[in-house]
Amino acid sequence: MDITTQQYKHCDLVAVKGRVDSSTAQRLSDTLDGIINDGRHKIVLDLSGLEYMSSAGFRALISAQRNCKRYNRGEVILVMVPQNILSALELAGFTTLFSLFDDLTSAVGYF
Repeated sequence: MDITTQQYKHCDLVAVKGRVDSSTAQRLSDTLDGIINDGRHKIVLDLSGLEYMSSAGFRALISAQRNCKRYNRGEVILVMVPQNILSALELAGFTTLFSLFDDLTSAVGYF
């Protein structure tokens, strides 16, 4: 799994590539928690390069979303979600918890 972060004026962009499973989900969680602990609560998560995400990865997303939305400070937005990941999110009932975008410009512009 490869994670890159980029800080913009109004949000942070986190791009995830590869596989997020039980052995790599903690690294994703640590990255998101680091951004949140620095006082930045508006996160755009680019999943275009993601091949697979396990339940451990979904837990990391839910935890980050909960922390960002606390006290109405911000949120985690998912952009360019691959169809297999989107199907798993829908099956788990998580699509209502996240704003979903098809392109990066719209997602970053949301904030």
